[in-house]
Amino acid sequence: MEKLKNGINSKITAASLLVALGIIYGDIGTSPLYALRAVIGEREITETLVLGGVSCIFWTLVLQTTIKYVWLTLKADNAGEGGIFSLYALVRRYGKWLAIPTILGATTLLADGIITPPISVASAVEGLEMVKGLEHIPTVPIVIVILSLLFFFQRFGTHKIGRVFGPVMAVWFVMLFVLGISQIIQFPSVIKALSPHYAYELLVNYPHGFWLLGAVFLCTTGAEALYSDLGHCGKKNIRITWIFVKISLVSCYLGQAAWLMHEGGIALKGRNLFYEIMPDWFLIPGIIIATLATVIASQALISGSYTLISEAMNLNFWTRVAVRQPSNIKGQIYIPSVNNILWAGCVLMIVYFQSSTHMEAAYGFSITIAMMMTTILLCYFLIYRLKWNKFLVFGLLILFATVEISFFIANVAKIKERWMFLFFELFIFMTMYVWFFARKINNRFTKFTDLGQFVPQIKELSSDQDIPKFATHLVYLTKADQRHQIEEKIIRSIFSKNPKKADVYWFLHINRTEEPYTLSYNISELVDDKVIKVNINIGFRIQPKTELYFKKIMQDLVNCKELNLHIRPDGSTKYNNEPDFKFVIIEKFLSVENEFALREGVLLNSYFFLKRLGQSDEAAFGLDKSDVVIEHTPLVYQPVSKIDLKRENKIQPIL
Repeated sequence: MEKLKNGINSKITAASLLVALGIIYGDIGTSPLYALRAVIGEREITETLVLGGVSCIFWTLVLQTTIKYVWLTLKADNAGEGGIFSLYALVRRYGKWLAIPTILGATTLLADGIITPPISVASAVEGLEMVKGLEHIPTVPIVIVILSLLFFFQRFGTHKIGRVFGPVMAVWFVMLFVLGISQIIQFPSVIKALSPHYAYELLVNYPHGFWLLGAVFLCTTGAEALYSDLGHCGKKNIRITWIFVKISLVSCYLGQAAWLMHEGGIALKGRNLFYEIMPDWFLIPGIIIATLATVIASQALISGSYTLISEAMNLNFWTRVAVRQPSNIKGQIYIPSVNNILWAGCVLMIVYFQSSTHMEAAYGFSITIAMMMTTILLCYFLIYRLKWNKFLVFGLLILFATVEISFFIANVAKIKERWMFLFFELFIFMTMYVWFFARKINNRFTKFTDLGQFVPQIKELSSDQDIPKFATHLVYLTKADQRHQIEEKIIRSIFSKNPKKADVYWFLHINRTEEPYTLSYNISELVDDKVIKVNINIGFRIQPKTELYFKKIMQDLVNCKELNLHIRPDGSTKYNNEPDFKFVIIEKFLSVENEFALREGVLLNSYFFLKRLGQSDEAAFGLDKSDVVIEHTPLVYQPVSKIDLKRENKIQPIL
């Protein structure tokens, strides 16, 4: 039985299909609330506009969602996990420059996390304006309250309310299907809109028809999130449920088109197309179901943002920030700083735009970029990992590039509606860019040496009675992945002005694996009972708890009577049964001796600034402050080449 690492069974059952409905399709599933309405706008209702709009939506769902994501991109699962960072982890060895499209894709996905919740919830709540007696109800405060409550409850986890996500979304998609079919039955001729001929007519012959692609794109904005949530359900469950979801979506869009052709009049004139196809008696239940569905869609985007930042930290794309585990469910995390930023952004969005109609004009630009970046990484995956024929991959690249560049060009017009949003995206991009590339510069100046040549000195220091003991077990975190290597700065730390005497010297290397949930270790004894190297393999989706791992490793060795640790004192006393150990963390700082070129100066100064704002190393690696010693060492990247210091006169004699 295939099991996903996060504990959710990927076997196809009724329960697993229900889970997939609740987790995967929130964003794309609520697009009928606004997608076709955005295409129509206040334009005169004509057959070319209506049928062409539905035809474009249908073929977008076919090409982008079904073929690209459900069929192709889901093949790129990293030990069952999906998302742009999982895809990058699979292909990064094939091109150093692939970090740039990864950063762009992740940036735009995070930006989507700010605009999707307000546009979705606002679209649902605005249905209240159609209820008799509530025509002038202020919807903005209601949306703000709903979003604020949603973000507030993130800290407690969603494992309990998450159980109802699947049934609610199942009811939602059944409702979409029934509403659509009820209109199609009355006007069955609308089915002809599925012909690509009508899409061609709209794009080529309708006045400014090409620019309507910016609104058409709203129907598939959740496709990228669909891939990111692969790890929750498994590709088989996603592919099967997509059949039902797609039928429901297309039925609803066709139903809206049918109503427009026979009941829409000259123009919509501000009417809410989605709620117009509902019977009056069903309006209140329909609004409630729609609101619940949009809250679920928002929850998926928020949880996805946490996962994205967590993966970014573990792959060295983001400064370290505090991560919480709100429940015992593996993979469910809560990041307070991200939660606060998203909440503030969502509230500002709804306050600024006031209505979902205005947000439609700004929505979609970011996701087109994310999809284009995924296409680039996917091509590398198909060529280098699946060994597909290059000509076939290039053909697919041309197809998707044509579609996505067309959407991008049409969405560029939305920049004037969202220019203030670009600052947020620029901040995310620069943070990832600086952190990733400055760390690479920093790592270039990490020098390694052969540990073996220092073994005699270490043994002599350990037995020197004139030097006070620093700790029974002295533990260093090392970047050296080779058995006999160690950083020069660690050697300097051991033999510095105050030599660190210990009974056992441990060197722990944290190895971030390309698999998401790996957790294993191996041990090398370099000097009998004296110098021990430990490699801990941790998946990129796991938050390290290094101190707990170290204690567990020590206990395992003692229980197994290995390395003679069971017959030697561990530093515990009758007053305290805990072993005596100290972790030493060596932090770099920019030396005043540096003379930077522009790019390196900006990168490194920004990097160390972000490092001060972010989480400390001991918290990031899961160490208790009471067991940690922090040392500082200067980083001299570009030493001053010339010091123009002149002596003015000779030494004056003492009178």
